[in-house]
Amino acid sequence: MSRRPDRALPDIPSSAARWVKTLPIFLTILGASTLAIFNYQKASSSIVNSTLYALRTSPRAREVLGDEIYFRDKFPWIWGEMNQLHGKIDIQFGVKGKAGSGLMRFRSVRKTRMGYFETQEWSLETEDGRVIQLLEEERKDPFKNTALQAEVKGEVLLDNPQLNR
Repeated sequence: MSRRPDRALPDIPSSAARWVKTLPIFLTILGASTLAIFNYQKASSSIVNSTLYALRTSPRAREVLGDEIYFRDKFPWIWGEMNQLHGKIDIQFGVKGKAGSGLMRFRSVRKTRMGYFETQEWSLETEDGRVIQLLEEERKDPFKNTALQAEVKGEVLLDNPQLNR
């Protein structure tokens, strides 16, 4: 089998048509992946873990939600802003327990550059629309007594003096 050297070359399909078809699919996948990555970063942050822990230890939240409080969804979506650099945290996410579920909202601001965060709102909205304020008068801010603040006050944090520096 031999080929003639002066034969006509086959037509090359236009790559523009392929780009027009695949570019929207690529951009959609890229956008969805970016959103998922940023949400995963929020969901695994210390802020979300701390608020979830405080919710588990809150007597009011346990009355409404029951035991075993955790994220409502298998893949939780954290709504809102979490900007520690500029001192603004305003997040909300779905939670559930054995007795019910709801939407937990947490808002905290840092008014000065080197100041502490002050919790402005920490609430739980139940399925039936009731809003339960979790910042109790006697308990005040559950996120306020940090190790740094205790160190400034001169309180002893641990029994081991070597770790208490």
